[in-house]
Amino acid sequence: MENKKYSSYASIDRDLEILKLEKQISYQKLILSVQKTKDSVTPENIIAGFLAPYKERFPNPFRSIFQTIVPYLISYFINRK
Repeated sequence: MENKKYSSYASIDRDLEILKLEKQISYQKLILSVQKTKDSVTPENIIAGFLAPYKERFPNPFRSIFQTIVPYLISYFINRK
């Protein structure tokens, strides 16, 4: 990185303000990414991803019942004490 020579305090302040805004934007992008990850990691999505290769083998009624019941079973086993 090349050292920049400043001629006034105003240009230093302007660059510092730009860097501050870039930092805030990056932080908000990180928060949004974490939130999207948390939203995508649900029992329903995990089961759907796990069962995706086997969907053709299950008949449609059984598949819908299975996809409805399994998330409740998982949350039951996770939350029991």
